[in-house]
Amino acid sequence: MMHTMSNQSQILLEAKNLTKHYPVAQGFLKPKALARALDGVSFQLTPGKTLAVVGESGCGKSTLARQITMIETPTDGELWMDGKNIAHADKVLLKQVRPLVQMVFQNPYASLNPRKKVGAMLEEPLIINTTQSKTEREQTARAMMAKVGLRPEHYSRYPHMFSGGQRQRIAIARALMLDPKVIVADEPVSALDVSIQAQVLNLLMDLQQSSGVAYLFISHNLSVVEHIADDVLVMYLGKTVEHGSKQAIFSRPLHPYTKALLASTPRIDPKQRQAKMMLPGELPSPLAPPPGCAFNNRCPHANELCRKEIPPLRRLDDRLIACHRVEEI
Repeated sequence: MMHTMSNQSQILLEAKNLTKHYPVAQGFLKPKALARALDGVSFQLTPGKTLAVVGESGCGKSTLARQITMIETPTDGELWMDGKNIAHADKVLLKQVRPLVQMVFQNPYASLNPRKKVGAMLEEPLIINTTQSKTEREQTARAMMAKVGLRPEHYSRYPHMFSGGQRQRIAIARALMLDPKVIVADEPVSALDVSIQAQVLNLLMDLQQSSGVAYLFISHNLSVVEHIADDVLVMYLGKTVEHGSKQAIFSRPLHPYTKALLASTPRIDPKQRQAKMMLPGELPSPLAPPPGCAFNNRCPHANELCRKEIPPLRRLDDRLIACHRVEEI
């Protein structure tokens, strides 16, 4: 890989205790309730590495994506980039840092403008953010198309002429046009046919290797995560419950929730297959999380302490974990 080790340890983006609460109307004359969609999440992104954020629907993964891409402002916490806290940045600072963080969305059918040809779509960010001439913009766009495996004649075609996998390549090309430092990929292959998923994942990995971009990869599919991630952050109801290297989490999950997630993932290697473990109950509402550990009402190991006290996120061996009973289990 072309990046030196000193480059690897550089932090491109750091979230500290990132929090997002949404006020929710509960009906006439009732006070608004707070939905704690994101409840104090911290992590770092470094060049050429992928942090995967996993959890069931409703755990706060997409809310996290909206904070990192500056689509929304966090309620609390810090977001550091280029030595600046951009969590509550003004318009001037936002204009500087926004191009550095780009997003690839889940649905390649909805995220591309049906009225724009591919070339025009790729050149749009260059028109807004650079002083390139028309000729230079076309050259940049065509070079990027070649990088993501699109053919020259695709330049003047409309999105409806492409398959889902090709559309996601267009979306990836568009995200890379401004040479960002970070790409947030929110379930980027879950809408694609399984036979195409690996192609798109391999493309993302190749592009990362050549550009050094960091990925925040959001997914509920652990077999996809195992393919692409360097580190894994497991979320439950807006909080981090386990965070460590892919190797550590996949070979030895410690949190009961991580174990349950992995047990429900099909594994090819029989040695890695976990005993099946069904999670009882539903994910609680972020409007009314249970007291104590948010997972206590579905956890087979929960005791009085778990029902009373929120477990702190602490370091244990090779990872961070939020569980009172992990040593006993």
